[in-house]
Amino acid sequence: MDIIINNSSMTPIYEQIVSQMKEKIMTGRLKPDTMLPSVRTLSKDLRISALTVKKAYDAMEQEGYIVTVHGKGSFVANINPNIAMEEKQKEVEKLFEQGIRKAKECGMSTEDTQELFLVVLSDYK
Repeated sequence: MDIIINNSSMTPIYEQIVSQMKEKIMTGRLKPDTMLPSVRTLSKDLRISALTVKKAYDAMEQEGYIVTVHGKGSFVANINPNIAMEEKQKEVEKLFEQGIRKAKECGMSTEDTQELFLVVLSDYK
C-alpha cells in the first residue's frame, strides 16, 4: 500500500492515512471488495503504531468507505455514487471556505469576492 506519512505535518497520522486511502477509493485505484492490509501489516510497513492504523480503519469504516469482517480483514466497501459525490462537494465547499476566509483577511468585500469568483469560473467554461 503506497501511503506517504509526513511526520512534520500538522495533520495527525491517522488522518493522513484516511485521506490517502479515501482518495484511492474515490478515484477507483482501490476497487470495491479489495482486501486492505491488516492493521499489523500496515503499521509495520509505515513504521507507526498499530493503534494509529486501527484508528484510521475505524474512521473509514464509520464513514462507510471500508467494511471489516471479524476474522477475515478489512475490505473496500461498495461506495454509493451519491455518497462519493457528496464527499467531493464537501471538499469543494471546504476549499471555498478557505478562499473566502483569505479574501476577508485581505480586506476584500463580498462583492469583490463574488466578482473574482465569477472571473475565475469563466476560465473553466
